[in-house]
Amino acid sequence: MVVHDRLCAAYGCPIPYFHDLDPLSELISSLLSHRTRNADSGRALKQLRARFATWEAVRDAPTAEVEELLAPCTWPEQKAPRVQQVLRAITERRGGDLSLDFLVDLSVADARAWLEGLPGVGPKTSAATLLFSRLRIAALPVDSHHHRVAVRLGLIPASVAVGPSHALLEAQLPADWSAQQVYDNHEALMLHGQRCCFARSPACPRCPVLDLCPFGQARIDAG
Repeated sequence: MVVHDRLCAAYGCPIPYFHDLDPLSELISSLLSHRTRNADSGRALKQLRARFATWEAVRDAPTAEVEELLAPCTWPEQKAPRVQQVLRAITERRGGDLSLDFLVDLSVADARAWLEGLPGVGPKTSAATLLFSRLRIAALPVDSHHHRVAVRLGLIPASVAVGPSHALLEAQLPADWSAQQVYDNHEALMLHGQRCCFARSPACPRCPVLDLCPFGQARIDAG
């Protein structure tokens, strides 16, 4: 894992977790963050929790009221009914228990499958719920920055979309890695995409993994 080690050295692993939420709150946070800046989705989550004391109250509230609180997000008119739909689905599947704490007792694969059985929950959201929440379960999320860096490094083919890339990239990680190591891997590749390996005009000359990157080498050779 030379790429991991070099990027970790560049971005300061171990990287502190940015959340310490229970898994249900993390799931909702992840749903709100879709196509939305973290600061805005965070503000929406805080507004929701300030108005409603429990997720049961959010589930049962008028959808228009929930939508109003989600205004900082993109597409609040879609996210409000989706959040309530997810909360109802969890309640039904868990026999009235609106909690995801039980996921800690499942394997990573089973926990991800359970979450991805919920409406609107794909591999990125399921992995984020497990890894970013206080469960700290070693599942690998892949965002657009992470995906771009992985493609350019040749870790996955360019033809593989973000969704299917989760299984391929997670399979490349050592099976005995801790949640912190998996988190560092995700964060380091994401930060590299944000700070160096830009979608347009990447800063290849200062890239710490340039010698390992077919894309960067070809770009440098082309002048």
